[in-house]
Amino acid sequence: MLNLDLMTERDRKEAAAIERRRRIEEERKKRIFDPKTRLFGIDYEALDKQIAEKRRIDDEQKRIEKIMDLQMVKNDEIALAYERKEKQERLKHLQEINSFRQNYQRFEDRREFDINDPNAMKKDIPARLHDDDPRLGPSSAQKFEGEDLVSAQRLSIQREQIKAWLDQQMQEKEAAQKEQKAAEEAYKAAMVARDERALELEKMENYCRKRLLEANRKFNIALATEKEFERNVQNKQNTEDNFAEIYNTMTSDLMVENPEMAMSNMGPGRKIGTQYKGMSKEEQEKIRLDQLAQIEEKKKQRAAEKRAERDFDDYLNGTQKTIALMDLDLKRKEKARLKALAEENLKMAEEQKLRVKYLQQVVYSNRPTAAYFDQFNKSTR
Repeated sequence: MLNLDLMTERDRKEAAAIERRRRIEEERKKRIFDPKTRLFGIDYEALDKQIAEKRRIDDEQKRIEKIMDLQMVKNDEIALAYERKEKQERLKHLQEINSFRQNYQRFEDRREFDINDPNAMKKDIPARLHDDDPRLGPSSAQKFEGEDLVSAQRLSIQREQIKAWLDQQMQEKEAAQKEQKAAEEAYKAAMVARDERALELEKMENYCRKRLLEANRKFNIALATEKEFERNVQNKQNTEDNFAEIYNTMTSDLMVENPEMAMSNMGPGRKIGTQYKGMSKEEQEKIRLDQLAQIEEKKKQRAAEKRAERDFDDYLNGTQKTIALMDLDLKRKEKARLKALAEENLKMAEEQKLRVKYLQQVVYSNRPTAAYFDQFNKSTR
């Protein structure tokens, strides 16, 4: 190998010239030593025609492919446009449905919303605000006789009463102790007069017992009379309350089926499910008209969709017919080109046969010997 680092500029030029001459020599050997090229040569005119025909066919194919690409792009754009339009129509339809639901089919507008309202207990008024609530009637089941409503006050009074009793007991105990002492002192003196006063005390005791029994009898009679009066008053009040309740029930809006009873305080158009008696004829007629309007709108929408699909199908059919005609034209041209090429090849084959015949019979009539050919193919020079 050559050491390129030690070569001068002149050496490099000479090496390049030698390499160029060697390459030219190899190319010459390929051309000269090839029997086909040496004997028959090359028909450059036919090759140029074939190249030109090939280029023309390639250009025509490229032109057709370009037209097809443009047509496919156009079809894709049309399909995308229809798809965008369909998406917009579907989105618009969904928006209208959601708007209708938000405006006319809200959860709080339902007939049974007062039953399913999660805040119903928060909005409802307590059944009993205080003891003097005017709503607490006999049928409210919120206030009963004997209910200990003043337990705190009662306990306070009882504590004060117990304290007063304890104080009184202490005072009585002190007084009893003093009396006991006085009694012990007077016991001795009383022992003498006890027998004398025994009869007198027995008489006084009998008298006091009689007076006490008489007072108890009068008190019991008065108490029984008072209880009987209170019982009569209570029975009369209960009878009047029962008749009033029966009258109020018979004349109530629930029994007479008053349609205004079903109106809710939550807003206009709201109904109370437990008291609702059905829609009126006007409301039923309004709903029927709304349903007919929706049916007509749905029919128009379906007709528009069918018309768009029919237009798109017509366009696709026209496009397919155009492509089919172009394919037939290309096949016809290709068939004509192959026919012309076959005729040209036959003509060239006849000319080649005549040329070979001429060379064999006229040009190469004097056949050289083997010694003549041995002097060749030694070099290209």
